[in-house]
Amino acid sequence: MLKPKQLVASFALSILLIAAWWLAVVASGNLIFPSPWQVVTGTAEIAGNGTLWKHIGASLFRVGVGFFLAIAVGVPVGLLMGRVTLAFTALNPVVQLLRPISPIAWIPISILWFGVGNLSPIFLIFLASVFPTIVQTAAAVHAIERRYIWAAENFGVSRRRLFLQVVIPAALPQILVGMRVSLGVAWLVVVAAEMIAPRSGLGYLIIDSRNAGNRYDLVVAGMVVIGITGLLLDSGMRRLERLKAVRWRYAK
Repeated sequence: MLKPKQLVASFALSILLIAAWWLAVVASGNLIFPSPWQVVTGTAEIAGNGTLWKHIGASLFRVGVGFFLAIAVGVPVGLLMGRVTLAFTALNPVVQLLRPISPIAWIPISILWFGVGNLSPIFLIFLASVFPTIVQTAAAVHAIERRYIWAAENFGVSRRRLFLQVVIPAALPQILVGMRVSLGVAWLVVVAAEMIAPRSGLGYLIIDSRNAGNRYDLVVAGMVVIGITGLLLDSGMRRLERLKAVRWRYAK
């Protein structure tokens, strides 16, 4: 939790940024780009008629499903790559080959495979999330101090107990870091993913507001909501780092 001084500093910086935004709009005399107040009134408009909540819910659903599928695949694969040398040797080249490919490049293929329903954006979000999870999980296992493994082996611990009671707890703090990064990347690609979504989601809200009457107040409102929601999601992931099973790794 932020301390009072940190809260004041954060609030003051936010006010300065909003003031700079307002001054830039006034000084430029731009009639298209919205002022902060226009964004507030536009947000209130779509919040009042329920449109905003519908789009937020759709985006969270897609990101949630894609992210949890990525965790369900990425964590086990990363653990396997971290513990089994043969698995790392076989899988790492494939992971490193696919990882740099932007999820946006997969849009034509996702449409070909899944159509233009929910499955396509979920697939893109899965791709954006799974590779950071695999890489960070494997790195977390490789970074485990060998003395933990040696101590367990000296006591004759079985491989199953060694894996469940030593490897996973030791790697868990860094696995959570990978999950946090993956969730941020998943939320980052939501706009591109929802270009092919069935008329819902914050990404669709931005694109539709631009195309339907140049409602740039709603475009910026969608951007602000994406930023705020991403901040809340990141805060939720940071709370996981305070769990008793994880805090042992950190000094504070």
